[in-house]
Amino acid sequence: MARYERKDHFHQRAKAEGYRSRAAFKLAELQTAHKLLRRGDRVVDLGCWPGGWLQVAAEAVGPRGLVVGIDLATTEALDFENAIALVGDFSAAEVQAEILARLGGAPAQVVLSDAAPKLTGVRDRDRAAEEELLLAVESALPRLLRPGGTLLLKILEGPEAQTIDKRLRSGFGSARTLKPKATRKGSTERYLFARDYRPQE
Repeated sequence: MARYERKDHFHQRAKAEGYRSRAAFKLAELQTAHKLLRRGDRVVDLGCWPGGWLQVAAEAVGPRGLVVGIDLATTEALDFENAIALVGDFSAAEVQAEILARLGGAPAQVVLSDAAPKLTGVRDRDRAAEEELLLAVESALPRLLRPGGTLLLKILEGPEAQTIDKRLRSGFGSARTLKPKATRKGSTERYLFARDYRPQE
């Protein structure tokens, strides 16, 4: 089992620079390298707690953009007028309707998800939880992401995840795997970065 120090370099940087989590640096790195967020974009952040990705996304899209986050846990209010954090299950139709309403009635240009299931250490159970989460994201995309949009999704290694990853890629014009430097050593996580969403008719 990989061992890591929770309060590592990125944790300390996040605290010093006012970010909610070390994960903020993963999105910041990918944004610098790939420009996945543009000024004025409407963005959905699935699994937004504690708010590190919300902060980076709000900065990237600027005051004319908007970021709507959703999580089962309550995310403390952010110092950004263009970022909203909702509480709820994003797989629920009524929650998706609320997200769309906050976006102004139209789907987002970008969907982000750094969400991960709570791991138990029991491999089969953890893989099932990861599969359930990825299926929920996949099911939400046709409603929350506009055609031509961009997806950045965390995926944990496993055969079930690989199957969903492959299926998700087929719905985009281009897709690649990314692993930011801020990822913890020994982590099995990676990110699916897909552009030009092509929802099935």
